[in-house]
Amino acid sequence: MEIHIGNRVAEVGLLSKEDNQAHLSIDGKEYEVNIAMLNEGVYSILQGGKSYNAELTCSDDRKNYKVNTAFSSHNIQIIDTKAKYLRLKRGADERQDDKIISPMPGKVVNIPVQVGDRLQAGDTVIIIEAMKMQNNYKVAADCAIKEILVTEGEAINSNQLLVRLDLTNAEK
Repeated sequence: MEIHIGNRVAEVGLLSKEDNQAHLSIDGKEYEVNIAMLNEGVYSILQGGKSYNAELTCSDDRKNYKVNTAFSSHNIQIIDTKAKYLRLKRGADERQDDKIISPMPGKVVNIPVQVGDRLQAGDTVIIIEAMKMQNNYKVAADCAIKEILVTEGEAINSNQLLVRLDLTNAEK
């Protein structure tokens, strides 16, 4: 997931977790961290032989947080898969691309289409679960399914090609 801390953007992934021990990836660098909740919203973090205490408060949407430590305060925004996809989509040309690419790692939950199906703008092509959230990926224009490159239940990577679309064959 993408996390904004002030002007800094970090790509953060939870690689594994067992009890209080978490194995994290932050911008490609891996960390072993022990995190324990001391009180509601107050956490003790042990990493690399150092101890940190942090107080966390979150907004109602659970995507914006304020983190207070002994000497500093940070506003943090979590950009989930759906928000990241929509942000990338807004920045791109509104024209439908001829492929669906996963913006983040996840798992294919459902593929409600088959090769040859004709779709209309707004139709769902594939449903991906990432960070315990299901995201529907839809087409922005009329098209047809040319090729499906993944299967239901399959783990996928960030930037992996999932489905090829035929933009010229939508009306046949």
